[in-house]
Amino acid sequence: MSMPAALSRRRGYAGPALFAYGFRPFFLAAGLWAPFAILIWLPQYFGQLTLPIAFGALDWHMHEMLYGYVAAAVAGFLLTAIPNWTGRLPVSGWPLGGLVLLWAAGRLAILLSAWIGATTAAVIDVAFLMTLAIVAGREIVAGKNWRNLRVLLLLGVLIAGNAVFHAEVLLDGTSAYGPRIGLGAIVLLISLIGGRIVPSFTHNWLVRHNPGLLPKPFSRFDALTLAASACALLGWIVAPTHPASGVMLALAGLLQIVRLARWSGHRTVADRLVLVLHVGYLFVPAGFLLVGASALTAAVPSTAGIHAWTTGAIGLMTLAVMTRATLGHTGQALQAGPATQAVYALVLAAALLRIGAAFAGSYALLEWAGAAWIIGFVVFVVVYGPLLVASKPVWSGTR
Repeated sequence: MSMPAALSRRRGYAGPALFAYGFRPFFLAAGLWAPFAILIWLPQYFGQLTLPIAFGALDWHMHEMLYGYVAAAVAGFLLTAIPNWTGRLPVSGWPLGGLVLLWAAGRLAILLSAWIGATTAAVIDVAFLMTLAIVAGREIVAGKNWRNLRVLLLLGVLIAGNAVFHAEVLLDGTSAYGPRIGLGAIVLLISLIGGRIVPSFTHNWLVRHNPGLLPKPFSRFDALTLAASACALLGWIVAPTHPASGVMLALAGLLQIVRLARWSGHRTVADRLVLVLHVGYLFVPAGFLLVGASALTAAVPSTAGIHAWTTGAIGLMTLAVMTRATLGHTGQALQAGPATQAVYALVLAAALLRIGAAFAGSYALLEWAGAAWIIGFVVFVVVYGPLLVASKPVWSGTR
């Protein structure tokens, strides 16, 4: 991610560096919440820990990964990308700090929902994404950046999924549609944004370092793939086990594989910062194919495909963006050193182990997947936390 034009003309900011730009507090929050949420969920899942949460451990896990971790990562991305899209000044200082506090209030409210009431917790939790949408919408409209209203639309679907989740929990005690709506919105968001940044960063690196075959530009095929993916996800949200949903998901998965193959990822092995984008995106079609297969045969568990999307696509793609953006915006070389590569490898291992655990029904693999995820994000916070908090780069080499 290049330095936004707005940064060069940003009004003087004398507050804490952490609140100078949207990526700083929200990427740090995402990096801290990702391991903590798994650390306390695993003992909940095994009945070793009870928390004052108004709904079940599995519902809490799904909610906090989608509307906690992913919401923070999305906020950091949007609040950093929008000034680049619009040329407007970034949100910083107290307004940014207020957004972060609202996100944190949502996490605490959900953790204490049995004490404060599920309705109160729901209102506090939904308020963050609603406020983020208002801020993002104001900036996009003020900057007349109509093209990116599509991103705002997907953010609206994510908000709807969160609202549906809370309504289901309040009425039925558990959730079904809410997590699928939220996950569907995120998969489409990755398909949309990934379709811009993956070929773009790949093109730029190949032109400089490995001239030859370049990624194909956005075409009608990409539009067809996005449309087919949206239809398949809608079918899955409404009827996840219907054979028609399975066929649509499988078709979308095949189209997504062809789309990824058109981006020349095999030529980027030498640059892990670019390669990880291709590896992360590969879990998008993998998720479509596995979830589709689960609707057609009992031999494939649906959780395998769901975790291909969540642990694989979401985990790796968010990390790829967070590491690249942090390096770029803090004046570091755009290189993935040993520590950064270890983060990628650990989360990749977590995804593969979690998919394997779904097929094998293995608690041991589930625990190993959780451990790899936790360690990966702890390393991310140790390496990138100082950069996110500091006003100036705190190291000059690559990590």
